[in-house]
Amino acid sequence: MDATSSVTKDGEVSEDAKTPVAENKPETSLSDEISKQNKDTEVTESSHTNAVDTNNSSTKIGVSDRKGEAKIKAQYLLLDYKPKIDTEFVAKETQNALKHLNEENSENSSLEPPPKKLRLKGRNKKRPFEKKLQACEKLCGSIIQEKECAYGPKCIFLHDVKAFWEAKPEDIGPECHLFTKFGRCPYSFSCRFARHHISESLENMVNKDIYEGVPLSRNSVNHLDKDVQRLLWKRKYDFSKSQKVLEDLNKKSSTNNVLEDGQKADMKKLDADSSSQNIGFVSDEDLIKLRPAEKKKIDFSNKLFLAPLTTVGNLPFRRLCKSYGADITCSEMAVATSLLQGKTEWALLKRHESEDIFGIQLCGAHVDSMTRCAQLIQENCKFDFVDINCGCPIELIYQKGEGCALMGRPSRLEQIVKGMKSVLEVPLTVKMRTGIQDGKNIAHTLIPKLTKVGVDLITIHGRSREQRYTKLADWDYINQCSQISETVPLFGNGDVLSFEDANSFLSNTYAKGVMIARGALIKPWIFTEIKEERHWDISSSERLDLLRQFVRNGFEHWGSDHQGVETTRRFLLEMLSFSHRYIPVGVLERVPQKINERPPYYVGRDDLETLMSSSNCRDWIKISEMLLGPVTENFQFLPKHKANAYK
Repeated sequence: MDATSSVTKDGEVSEDAKTPVAENKPETSLSDEISKQNKDTEVTESSHTNAVDTNNSSTKIGVSDRKGEAKIKAQYLLLDYKPKIDTEFVAKETQNALKHLNEENSENSSLEPPPKKLRLKGRNKKRPFEKKLQACEKLCGSIIQEKECAYGPKCIFLHDVKAFWEAKPEDIGPECHLFTKFGRCPYSFSCRFARHHISESLENMVNKDIYEGVPLSRNSVNHLDKDVQRLLWKRKYDFSKSQKVLEDLNKKSSTNNVLEDGQKADMKKLDADSSSQNIGFVSDEDLIKLRPAEKKKIDFSNKLFLAPLTTVGNLPFRRLCKSYGADITCSEMAVATSLLQGKTEWALLKRHESEDIFGIQLCGAHVDSMTRCAQLIQENCKFDFVDINCGCPIELIYQKGEGCALMGRPSRLEQIVKGMKSVLEVPLTVKMRTGIQDGKNIAHTLIPKLTKVGVDLITIHGRSREQRYTKLADWDYINQCSQISETVPLFGNGDVLSFEDANSFLSNTYAKGVMIARGALIKPWIFTEIKEERHWDISSSERLDLLRQFVRNGFEHWGSDHQGVETTRRFLLEMLSFSHRYIPVGVLERVPQKINERPPYYVGRDDLETLMSSSNCRDWIKISEMLLGPVTENFQFLPKHKANAYK
């Protein structure tokens, strides 16, 4: 049975869901195969278990008791399913390898050993994304904003509203979320729900009872001002404040180098000769005149911290996690040099009004760029703390000396912290790993140095750069580090997927809190579970409502025009690439689910739950079509992990 025919747009199971699929149907996806077996699972648990024990005892034991697999109740196991590769969702080089392997197997079909198989593993690189519309296909922004076009007849965009309206594809839904919530849709004719608010006379309607006459961007802050952007482009922004700090740090560094070379100095004489110049940490006597008020302080203890997540940790997702109980949120990683150049990286810094404790994470390798960037955002953004990324394992970042590479350069890291602390008026935090190389932990050697230079919070991900996710997070080592960090709070990060995990880590360590990353991607309601200390057996319809809320957040952030809808779809698919790993509580034989355990193939308690459990990228696209309408003819989405091409 095709999953899209069994689940309506609103997430309800249709009557057709109970009709078996004809046996002569060509290729079937995982969701189709699972739906066929759903009818067989309507028997009672005891009778079904007995049937499995009698007829498939060896298969059942092989599946449900395999090491590294989650324990699924017997009546939900899909015992005879054999996954196949869906060639539409593999990279071209993999398609060529499959073709070559099939040709080789066909030539040697009569020979032993049996045919070779290609195993998909690892990540897809150079992933393609949806192409943007050409200028000639887009309506001019001046028409949408109801003002005169500055380019006149030279404008390359469309100006014929009637022609655009007649050629416009059908709306993807009857109701525009932006018009319903704000009283006016700023995307006017280009909105994919435009017929809700465009009159017969082709006018963009306004609900005066709701509309307040302010732009949609009012709900978020940290938009880069055009004047500031021009100054950055022309390299005319005033960084004199940072320059003074950097000069002082350089003087101190050169003085330390002289002492290290064995040239003894009379410290008393040195102090007397430099009465107006301090050697050491920057003071406010001659360099920086801080405001009369003290620097802002945050009580981080016992708060739930949503980790800064590249790509998937976008503003709509953070809003979703805030609604489920996250206390602290942080922007996606922003590269300091890109911010200093006024590039589009600034979009990552946007903060929603619901994010009451919000931080900006910066990534950089040099003292000057990180210090200047700290000054730049301090003067132009609203945030509560800044986080230094010392944990990013990406090769491109690492080779530049950024991210995890900073852990191997403690002196430079100290200088970066000193420089940034001198220009910031908010707390400064550091996120790092256990170390760079697997089996060689070095975080404990950095903690005393970071504490000495004034870091306000340290977060440790319990894995090394080389290790990635091949092993469990080392919470014993996190505990050792938390005992060293007595004066500065330390948060642990890694493998938190339930309230039991969080309670266990906090009760058995000296950590002051937990940072949650993959656990929030798999189930954003984990924050509610931790605060209420319960396992939430969330229904498939509730999970669909969660996805629908993410989509609405996406419309408010990226827009409801074609580009905004497709951007929302892309990030929804990225989110589904994690959320499909969630195993419903009612399906599990042993609660809670562990983050390192994979489920065997199983059916859900209804067709929608089954569809949401699919690891096949094709099924994620079906879910996106339930919320965002059909994909375009040339739509492309290559999953991050090659294994998601199995169906």
